[in-house]
Amino acid sequence: MMNFALIGVAGYIAPRHIQAINDTGNRVVAAMDVNDSVGILDRYTQDVAFYKDFERFEAYVESLIGTDKQVDYISICSPNHLHLAHIKIGLRLGCNVICEKPLVLTTDEVSELRDFESKYKKKVYTVLQLRVHESIVALREKILESNIEKYDVELQYITSRGPWYHESWKGNAQISGGLTTNIGIHFFDMLVWLFGDVIKSDLLESTKYMSKGSLELQRAKVNWMLSVDREYLPDTAVKKNMTTYRSIKINNDEVEFSGGFTDLHTRVYEDILQGRGYGVQDAEVSISIVEKLRD
Repeated sequence: MMNFALIGVAGYIAPRHIQAINDTGNRVVAAMDVNDSVGILDRYTQDVAFYKDFERFEAYVESLIGTDKQVDYISICSPNHLHLAHIKIGLRLGCNVICEKPLVLTTDEVSELRDFESKYKKKVYTVLQLRVHESIVALREKILESNIEKYDVELQYITSRGPWYHESWKGNAQISGGLTTNIGIHFFDMLVWLFGDVIKSDLLESTKYMSKGSLELQRAKVNWMLSVDREYLPDTAVKKNMTTYRSIKINNDEVEFSGGFTDLHTRVYEDILQGRGYGVQDAEVSISIVEKLRD
């Protein structure tokens, strides 16, 4: 059984990490968040040390070194601009780190992480869950075996968000990286994983509600659109009362991958614990894409 600590336990994505830790037969021994709406911890155990102050959390994790509760992994679900600092602290404490996407916000920060991994002899992993989605894995195998030199791809992702989104840290591009980082980075990673390195990237239109652009990869020309506004949902989604719409068309053929998302974090954790997880190098290309779109 591995011991985990969790930073950002009150956030939206944290329950998936807690579930994954539980599903893989491990336990959370410490958690931290500036907010205290963390009752979800009791669903699994009532023995988690919880702190609202980062300094007390850090001191507690350090105090566990050499005990049966020594932390093996720190999972990070904090706001995007804090990832770099929290990863560094995790490495200093002698822990491997699992961090939600985006791993960090810039390629300069990627370089810093490489240095810290080397210095502390620990590993940083990130959550690239579309790389373990069965439909996407099957699609990649098909593309790798194909003789088609260049694919035409259309990607649309609309995930409806209310006014809270723009008032929260996610709506502040200075600390979140903006819409393309928040909801787009895992799709950009998927596209590069499927079709190869970036040749050219253009941003065609961008508001706080929607972004669209084009991306040329080694084996694909991609037109993409991302939005958090339900007004962009197609009629077919509206009629089904869907609030989220994912569509990827390859040479005008729709690829179905709307389902199968519920257990992806567990599969990511399984891979990491078996030594097959994705790390800093794997995350760098998509971080570079959204950094340049932002600039």
